[in-house]
Amino acid sequence: MNYYSLNNPSAKVSFKEATIKGQAPDKGLYFPEKIPALPADLITNITSLSHEEIAIRVIRPYIGDTIPEKELERIISETINFNFPLVPVTGDISSLELFHGPTLAFKDVGARFMSRCLGYFVKDQSQPVTVLVATSGDTGGAVASGFYDVPGVNVVILYPSGKVSSVQELQLTTLGKNISALEVGGTFDDCQRMVKTAFADPDLIRALFLTSANSINVARWLPQQFYYFFAYREWADKDHPPVICVPSGNFGNICAGLLAHRSGLPARHFIAACNANDIVPSYLQTGTYIPKPSTPTLSNAMDVGDPSNFVRILEIFHHEFTSLKKVMTSYSITDEETRRTIRDVYRKYHYLPDPHGAVGFLALERFLAEHPGEKGFFLETAHPVKFYDAVEKETGEKVLIPDTIKNLLGRKKQSIKINPDFQQLKNILLSA
Repeated sequence: MNYYSLNNPSAKVSFKEATIKGQAPDKGLYFPEKIPALPADLITNITSLSHEEIAIRVIRPYIGDTIPEKELERIISETINFNFPLVPVTGDISSLELFHGPTLAFKDVGARFMSRCLGYFVKDQSQPVTVLVATSGDTGGAVASGFYDVPGVNVVILYPSGKVSSVQELQLTTLGKNISALEVGGTFDDCQRMVKTAFADPDLIRALFLTSANSINVARWLPQQFYYFFAYREWADKDHPPVICVPSGNFGNICAGLLAHRSGLPARHFIAACNANDIVPSYLQTGTYIPKPSTPTLSNAMDVGDPSNFVRILEIFHHEFTSLKKVMTSYSITDEETRRTIRDVYRKYHYLPDPHGAVGFLALERFLAEHPGEKGFFLETAHPVKFYDAVEKETGEKVLIPDTIKNLLGRKKQSIKINPDFQQLKNILLSA
């Protein structure tokens, strides 16, 4: 399997090269040259397969011969060694809980997979690798955890000051060692712009072995397909596939789900659940894609004004607007609606969603109201404790603190404050 730049289809690289480079030299995202059709028996026999067997069969076509079979098995085993329960909430709506990993967020899967792939690929390199990543919340903690103390790898995380939760900030600023956090006085879009600029800067390219751990990296993006298959394995009514609702910010997660669907995963429909940053909902209504500055919201990990991965979604559908609309719907949910949903779901159904999960629940509920007889699940992308202040305000009750978070409390924050200025970032990277 080779990968081409979405800015230049003739520029092709292997999975190894795409993982190491992160982004093509022309600033394009890498995309597989073909979408593999999964064997039919994977779906028909899915209930008899383990998570490891499913994951290996899903990812193997994308890896090719760049990773030996035994090494791939080890990587998969270490990536998904936690639970992915599909929990009923109402008679028609379930929650796919993706917060049972080490940093309590769905991004643990992609970050752990990528860190292990990259560690394998660069184990014989003499020059240290610098992993540069922008985060709107959960990516930073997942990447920091995945790469912590990995030999030969230094991680630099950019995050918007005051726009991530206190728990998220602790996860990405308290590890030290090979993990550095840059607190940017701006938005996530500023952080993402600076990272993209760094990958195209000649001085940095010459001086550093630079790669990305955002969902623009194929090794972060592709393994997110796994839990869609895990959910279908648990889905009771195989004759009636689920409607799948994904809280969406940078659109890497739902893009992986759509890729899985194109490969053979049964699904009735996909919903991109957005907050006030309604670029994609507006696009699906008007046919015109207009990026705009991001707006801070309660569901901060989705505060993205120009989703990087949306171009990959367009590629999956060959840029055919009508084809995309048949498969994906998108809703924009306000903060007030998010707060009300947290309260209502907790009181009516005794289930506690985080703000992102609440956005997903309400968007799915709206779709099902418009399509009677359908059922589905939303992705609960983070543990409510990561947004305990917002959640406790709505429920009036304390959120149970997991041990992984208790261990962070009281640790000293370590970050470097910078302006949203690429030259400042460049100077820090070169001096390091």
